[in-house]
Amino acid sequence: MTRHTSTEGATPVAAILMVFSAGLLFSFLDTCAKILVLAGIPTLFVSWTRFAVHIVLVLVLFRAWSNPRMFRTSQPVAQVVRGAFLFGSTFFNFMALQTLQLAETMSVFFFSPMLITALAGPFLGEWAGWRRWLAVIFGFIGVLVITRPGFASFELGHVYVLAAAASYSIYVIMTRRMAATETSESLIFYSALTPVLLLLPALPSNIVLPQQALHWALLLSLGFFGGFGHYLIIRAYRIATTTALAPYPYLQMVWMIALGYLVFDQLPDGWTLLGAGIIVTCGLYIVHREHRLRLASRTAPNTEDQELAKKL
Repeated sequence: MTRHTSTEGATPVAAILMVFSAGLLFSFLDTCAKILVLAGIPTLFVSWTRFAVHIVLVLVLFRAWSNPRMFRTSQPVAQVVRGAFLFGSTFFNFMALQTLQLAETMSVFFFSPMLITALAGPFLGEWAGWRRWLAVIFGFIGVLVITRPGFASFELGHVYVLAAAASYSIYVIMTRRMAATETSESLIFYSALTPVLLLLPALPSNIVLPQQALHWALLLSLGFFGGFGHYLIIRAYRIATTTALAPYPYLQMVWMIALGYLVFDQLPDGWTLLGAGIIVTCGLYIVHREHRLRLASRTAPNTEDQELAKKL
């Protein structure tokens, strides 16, 4: 389980820079993936390669040859299921990138914290109060503003990105549930190993090798961008709290808009920006509210007061 060494009120500059850099790497990941799928390389092969390179990096970074914690697990089935949901998040996101703008997919994906809040009740017993449920509802309204179902702007790509957000949310819920018994190294290792092994039977019929050196470079870089980005996030949350770092992942939208314009000559429309603003605001409110509840639970004189605070 991640240990925070910072105080609630101080955010180390190093942690902010790590989250900021991770957002840039994830933006490069989506940009490269979009170039590759638009070039006709099958999404499944692109997704598989992303995890194959990722697992090589993990083995080197964590020195697998002298680190038995990486392979130790008490929940092998749960590790496989969790890895499958992480792959689903990546695969559906890459499918969405075939038709949607970078900023558009990122805007809808920002709905994930609200889905996690909704799912934490039935899966973890962490039931949200009415204020956070209101934020979830308004966040979903933000999604509707972006996708506008029933209008010409709604397309299959929106379904894919919603599936990606749902898969990622379940992946996070499972991570929180397993963190008490599984090592951080094993959680990273098996989440990459699972899709690499499970997809081997389907791989031969989905292999289309790049015909350009640039596409080869982009394909092999996917694992680096994804793997190193996750590594920076883990390092950041070791020295700063979740609450303190909450606003900074949303800065990834700046990178996505910039890369969308520079690489694909695309800019998000006003509806996308409005919906993104609603979703980000709701996400930040949920983080703020959960922080207040944690502080209240520390000072509440008894369990009854703690439970009352959660419902407010």
